[in-house]
Amino acid sequence: MARLRPDLARLDPVWDRITEEAKDAVASEPLLGGLVHACILHHGSLEQALAYRIAQKLASAEMSEQLIREISDEAYASDPSLGQAARADIVAVHDRDPACHRFLQPILYFKGFQAVQAYRVGHWLWQQGRIDLASFIQMRVSETFGVDIHPAAKIGQGVMIDHAHSIVIGETAVVGDNVSMLHSVTLGGTGKQEEDRHPKIGDGVLIGAGAKVLGNIHVGECSRIAAGSVVLEEVPRCKTVAGIPARIVGEAGCSQPAMNMDQHFVE
Repeated sequence: MARLRPDLARLDPVWDRITEEAKDAVASEPLLGGLVHACILHHGSLEQALAYRIAQKLASAEMSEQLIREISDEAYASDPSLGQAARADIVAVHDRDPACHRFLQPILYFKGFQAVQAYRVGHWLWQQGRIDLASFIQMRVSETFGVDIHPAAKIGQGVMIDHAHSIVIGETAVVGDNVSMLHSVTLGGTGKQEEDRHPKIGDGVLIGAGAKVLGNIHVGECSRIAAGSVVLEEVPRCKTVAGIPARIVGEAGCSQPAMNMDQHFVE
């Protein structure tokens, strides 16, 4: 098997773009130089930068920044898929959020992106059987970002959570790849049973602001859930649902609604 040249093995266009944007940011706004250097330019990889940023945000009197950074570094070193997912998430936010003009912005400023990356560290801990530490990360993410994602939940890559205020994702929820959701979305249960009780969101789904998807139901690939809807039943793929309770009101309108972010529909 042919081996990659060393320069190709180190190729990381997402991180290269972030560091170039960081240098431009310092040049245009020197007052942010300390922040940008500490969060981006002092690090050799995206994984190192994310571990530092997560630690900064989640540290408290109960657990130091140094400890959280060591935990995050361990997670990224042990599971390369965490860094891969982070890169896909950055690209997703940049492509779908019109307020995002640089790859740099999610790492520094966007709590939805930051919360998801911190969740991913917590999920890694949960998978290692470190339940209490994973629960601590969940608690701090909720307190810091207003986003409550159970560490046992399964979330794919290329996920964009816009604004991210009051997001709740339950323990047995599954979120596929390339999903977009807006603020105040709940993926919750419908009772106190302990078995599989949360929604399964297919790839490419768009979930509007304030939507509630409740129970162990499947939302089909590339479907749309209108803002403010309460979804209690299965949603077929490539459909739009709206209302309380939600009902099918039409087709998804395009092949990739989570990418297009178009929330208009005609009954």
